[in-house]
Amino acid sequence: MYDLHTHTTFSDGELIPAELIRRAQVAGYRAVAITDHVDHTNIFWVLEGLLSGVAQLQLSFDIEIIVGVELTHVPPPLIPELIDVARKNGAQVVVVHGETIVEPVKEGTNLAAIEGGADILAHPGLIKEEEVRLAARQGVFLELSTRKGHSLTNGHVASLARQYGAPLILNNDAHSPEDLIFVEKRRLIAQGAGLSEEEFLEMEADTERFIQRLSRGARPL
Repeated sequence: MYDLHTHTTFSDGELIPAELIRRAQVAGYRAVAITDHVDHTNIFWVLEGLLSGVAQLQLSFDIEIIVGVELTHVPPPLIPELIDVARKNGAQVVVVHGETIVEPVKEGTNLAAIEGGADILAHPGLIKEEEVRLAARQGVFLELSTRKGHSLTNGHVASLARQYGAPLILNNDAHSPEDLIFVEKRRLIAQGAGLSEEEFLEMEADTERFIQRLSRGARPL
């Protein structure tokens, strides 16, 4: 199992990174990305703290720890530049907080994230067809979320992704210990979004290939 969207006390998560990683390890995860919420005001110190701390933690944990960020409620015109800033300051994976229907995310965020080359567009809500087509061309992962509220539009996202060939990824958006779900629950949530068993396994394989490219230091395509 993999989770490329989690939060710690570096933003609004309940756990410090060491506990999050330990709990993920016990739950059977093979790789976890810490992607705390950032904007222009905190991106530098969040990345600095995570990069230095994770370098030490990785020596003691038999689980791959990936350092990333989630650009959250950033005005759409500023998103592409901040994606570049994140990468230049060490972020291995860049998530953008998409237009979930349960938060007042600015319209245009989904498009700016895709055009700006984010790795993952989190909980993109009622994403438009033209945006899904662009995500397919750009290789931007569209997230199916296990998180309450954000998950309400999983079926819409999965349906359009299937239609236009956009890559999908299933993430927990974990903020607390109970958010780290086991593999059978992942499978059930994927099925609830309309994925077949074959599509679920394909999604998991795509995620694994993504992580392998990250491990080699390559920018995922």
